[in-house]
Amino acid sequence: MNPKETNLDDAALPAGVSTANLHEFIENAHAVDLAAWLAELPADLAIEQILSLALPRRATTFSYLPLTTQTELAQRLPPGELTQIVTQMNADDRADLFKQLPPPAQRQLLADLAPTEREDIRRLSTYAEETAGAIMTSGYAALTTSMSAADAIGALRREAPRTEMIYRSYVLDTKGRLIGTVRLHELMLAGADTPVADLMDPSPVAVALDTDQEEVARLITRYHLTALPVVDDAGRLAGIITRDDAEAALQRETTEDFQKIATVQPFAESVRQASIHVLYTKRILWLALLVFGNLFSGAGIAFFEDTILAYVSLVFFLPLLIDSGGNAGSQAATLMVRALATGDVALQDWHNLILREVVIATALGATMALIVSPVGLLRGGYDIALVVGMTMVLVVVIGSLVGMSLPFLLSRLRLDPATASAPLVTTISDAVGVLVYFSIATSVLSP
Repeated sequence: MNPKETNLDDAALPAGVSTANLHEFIENAHAVDLAAWLAELPADLAIEQILSLALPRRATTFSYLPLTTQTELAQRLPPGELTQIVTQMNADDRADLFKQLPPPAQRQLLADLAPTEREDIRRLSTYAEETAGAIMTSGYAALTTSMSAADAIGALRREAPRTEMIYRSYVLDTKGRLIGTVRLHELMLAGADTPVADLMDPSPVAVALDTDQEEVARLITRYHLTALPVVDDAGRLAGIITRDDAEAALQRETTEDFQKIATVQPFAESVRQASIHVLYTKRILWLALLVFGNLFSGAGIAFFEDTILAYVSLVFFLPLLIDSGGNAGSQAATLMVRALATGDVALQDWHNLILREVVIATALGATMALIVSPVGLLRGGYDIALVVGMTMVLVVVIGSLVGMSLPFLLSRLRLDPATASAPLVTTISDAVGVLVYFSIATSVLSP
């Protein structure tokens, strides 16, 4: 089908592309750019353009579409066309798509696939989300120690069409257990009769099927790997995780962490694609819960009503002090959430870190007290300045300790430390700060 014969109007064309050169863009554009354009089109027009591509380019472009778009289009494509595309996709990409399809579409796809692809997609789709098994691919190159360098290169030449990468091959024993890795350039530089056993690295870095995807990404970065092998409980090679797949998984994880830090329930769609209903439902729960949390602050203020009526000037400093405690807590929480996510700190480091945080927070609070105390002196005299200064030190220390400790507590409870978000820490710090402020004021200012 010629793309120029479609119903595309100028508004639907890619930037800088006219109807006259649309065909050239579709044929020559990078698959990533082509997929980005197709994702913006209505589903029927996107399918029309996808089906106009040659099959290998069709599958590559389809793989680059957002997963939500892939899922929508997959349910609209004729079964035979979908089967052709899925067969050409990388193993991990088609498993991701399969898991998003509704059960009837899954059954239809499995029935249409060849036995090899069918069993592969079933196996890859069984692993828990956000684990090594869920993001690995079965497209790897395997060698044996009985091979020579020449034999290995011949085997790689035959296996290349079905593998994602051949720059590093995996050496297996007769039971399929991983015993080493060998790089392509080592095979090419070695003599033809050199045994693979002499060229391989006998201590490969590998992970288990249930390893968290964040740990996978850390290992790939730490050891500068292009791919990381995944083994089962018996040490058999189950698949590999390529660097780009690990980075994509880490990007999704980071996006999810940012959503949690903002007290937004995670959602798969991009903000641009998400519906009003999705954005509302993902945001309202925590906002509603935090409203009830803020009621404790109001109750604290009501409890100290007599002190407030006697010293109205205290109200002037309330937002300043409460916000300072929340800001300090948010800083500490953000630092700890990120440090835990990157592996910079571990649960056992809490005891050492909390002592250091007390010192740092006290210094921060004292500095902020020196800044605000002169204002207290001008607004209410020496006693008010003393109350404000003492409160500033305490709320900053308390806020910092809450912000630093909450991520560790959530990790201990096997919850995501990113849930210790700025709004949550601020709400806790606000309630405690109100009690601290007016308790100090009542003690210092009472006759």
